[in-house]
Amino acid sequence: MSQRTRILAEIWGYRGWRITAAFFEWPDGRRVQMLPNTPQPGTKLVLRVERRWSPRCSNCGAICRTLHALSRVARRWQDLPWASHSVGIEATPARVACDRCGECPVEMLAWADPYQRQTQRLQQHLALQSASMPIMHVAVLYGMSWSTVRRAEGLALARWNATRPPVPLRQGGIDEKYLGRRHKRAYRYFTIVSNLETGEPIWIGPGRDEKTVATWLLTLSAAQKAEIKLFAADMHWPFEKAIRSDLQLAHVAYVHDPFHVMKRAGKALDDIRKDTFFRAGAELRAVGRGARWLVLRAWENCNDKQQDELRRLFAYNGQLARAYQIVEELRTVLGAPDRASMEVGFERILRRTQMRRHKHLRKLHESLREHREAIMALGEFRPPTGRIEALNNNWETLVRRARGYRDYDYMLLKLRFMTANPVRTSSGTQRFLALGMQPPHRQVA
Repeated sequence: MSQRTRILAEIWGYRGWRITAAFFEWPDGRRVQMLPNTPQPGTKLVLRVERRWSPRCSNCGAICRTLHALSRVARRWQDLPWASHSVGIEATPARVACDRCGECPVEMLAWADPYQRQTQRLQQHLALQSASMPIMHVAVLYGMSWSTVRRAEGLALARWNATRPPVPLRQGGIDEKYLGRRHKRAYRYFTIVSNLETGEPIWIGPGRDEKTVATWLLTLSAAQKAEIKLFAADMHWPFEKAIRSDLQLAHVAYVHDPFHVMKRAGKALDDIRKDTFFRAGAELRAVGRGARWLVLRAWENCNDKQQDELRRLFAYNGQLARAYQIVEELRTVLGAPDRASMEVGFERILRRTQMRRHKHLRKLHESLREHREAIMALGEFRPPTGRIEALNNNWETLVRRARGYRDYDYMLLKLRFMTANPVRTSSGTQRFLALGMQPPHRQVA
């Protein structure tokens, strides 16, 4: 190796391979005839490399002493650009005869996965760029097509996900996601199962019925089900029915998300507000116009002006004032420190809603009474249920940026990468990018 190719090989960074030639090409493939110090814009730097050490089997990684066949066709891989020039790697890999696995695959390449035309480190950089900008913008930045960047990103995320240590599922979260009324598919909802300890999604599937959750439960082994301690979900009956129907999950506690409990109580309060102002005539409608979010806001989160406005609204109807008191008391009960305190406050709320003549409060009473055990379990276990709604926000962010998804396995990987956020720190970014540079194997020349 000359001094020039030796320096290029050191910059390239892959041991066991040497650079035999380096030249520039025009976009149409013609070699550029020019001085080395004056490269032209738009040209590609091509590094022709060959193996120095014994090849390895791409199936099992064993060192192969025998070659099955030599190819005469050179292949190229796109690497990270350098100094505004795209870089191509040109090599002629051989087909080896492996004594360990008995196969005859193409030899292992240090810079690329099988059947790929981009290096691993380029794919890692594409995935890192796609985490914060649309794929179309990344494609323009690197001079690629949209489909190439999309495929490279999916491979990089799959490589990252495969190298992570497995996390046992002890606390699971179940929630549904509405796809919108303009959705063209047969189903309108998706069910998301997440690990509450990490906040990461585990599985997504179409629908939100008992059969959807049962489909996911079939993917779990008996040992995995034995490790689960609880499930947290909203007040949707099919979710709980699917969990209770599995005999291997009889030991699992079922907890309701306090956000959805308060959402149902807020729905009853909002219906009472509508009956008080908007269904009582034009005069009261003018008084209550624009007060929906003020009535649904917690008293402690209101400033003095907002509290005075609430007192003025409650002066028109005592039923609305008492309903607001019940909702605020329920908010306090859900934040009780233990189950005993929660049960005392919950009994008081049931007594206050039981004798009410208003149909919305009676409906709230029946709902709270039916889901009593799951609500009380909240005070005993206190799972981090806020991560369920945080996952929904991440879903919305991804869909809004990409204008929708068709490949939900790919979306699950992106959602998991976004939730885990391995590039939050500089050291995390370096670890993620290092997946594109496989550690060198010790080989015998």
